[in-house]
Amino acid sequence: MGNEGSKQQVLEFLRNHQGEYVSGEEMSRILDISRTAIWKHIQALRLEGYEIEAQTRRGYRLVSIPDCFYPDEVASGLKTSWLGRTLYYYDEVGSTNQIAKELADDGAQEGTVVITECQTGGRGRRGRTWLSPKGKGIWFSVIFRPRIATAQAPQITLMAAVAVTAAIRDETGLPAGIKWPNDILIGNRKVCGILTEIKAEIEAINYVVVGIGLNVNLEETEFSPEVRPIATSLLLELNRPVKRLPLFQRILYRLEQGYELWQEEGFAPIQKAWKEANVTLGREVQINSWREVFKGVALDIDAEGALLVKGEGNDIRRFSSGEVSLRPIN
Repeated sequence: MGNEGSKQQVLEFLRNHQGEYVSGEEMSRILDISRTAIWKHIQALRLEGYEIEAQTRRGYRLVSIPDCFYPDEVASGLKTSWLGRTLYYYDEVGSTNQIAKELADDGAQEGTVVITECQTGGRGRRGRTWLSPKGKGIWFSVIFRPRIATAQAPQITLMAAVAVTAAIRDETGLPAGIKWPNDILIGNRKVCGILTEIKAEIEAINYVVVGIGLNVNLEETEFSPEVRPIATSLLLELNRPVKRLPLFQRILYRLEQGYELWQEEGFAPIQKAWKEANVTLGREVQINSWREVFKGVALDIDAEGALLVKGEGNDIRRFSSGEVSLRPIN
């Protein structure tokens, strides 16, 4: 067995006995690995961030695992059936969406996930830069291959927003809400952005890549002065750090649930869940689309996920894309 494989055996053995001391002699006998090799693997695991205690005559004890996205750790507590079961993990990349698109072009299966600790070329909507500092957030992309008409593709963005919002609420209790179509806010400040990219023919979708950037443990000083008034993190809202790994696992679980529901029952249940979680409807909004700036009251989203807005002359306009600004509540 290769060196990496035997290191994983040692880690799995320690994980199965977490909190207990296990002797190097016992591991050597059960795993059929030399005592010297076990010691070397323990040192390597410590360098990766695993806290492992050693005591003479008692052995080794796994105290804690690092809060990062090593594939084995993600898989260890993952409750999905297929989403995230193939995972590409990077310490640093330019863009997880770019890597995911290349993998999809090469035939990667649906549910493949690309995640990184640091993203140097993260993008938001309209080509804006998305700050993705190392170890402070959850920066990842998922490959989907939905069985839908091309015109229905924007619905997947709303589905993803519903899933991430639910996961944040599950894990933190924070009142996260969705600004149409897919920005996730806490209060009036953005905590998560979603960027969807589609490759399609005229009548068929080849794949959809959904990129998600969630600010988890960013301090206020880590945001640029321009975005500081409008951006937040889970740490800032809770006044304490949040463990990223269980939150990431929960997001993947919620995404799988939402996607399967959408594929089996159509957009109606997603539309209902989005409306329950939204912070847009009933508010005065300003929409910047590619052709105009429009002000009015957000009334509803339709069966395709488009936003319906009533303007000053009571005319109702439909927007399938555009950037929404929420007007202050008096």
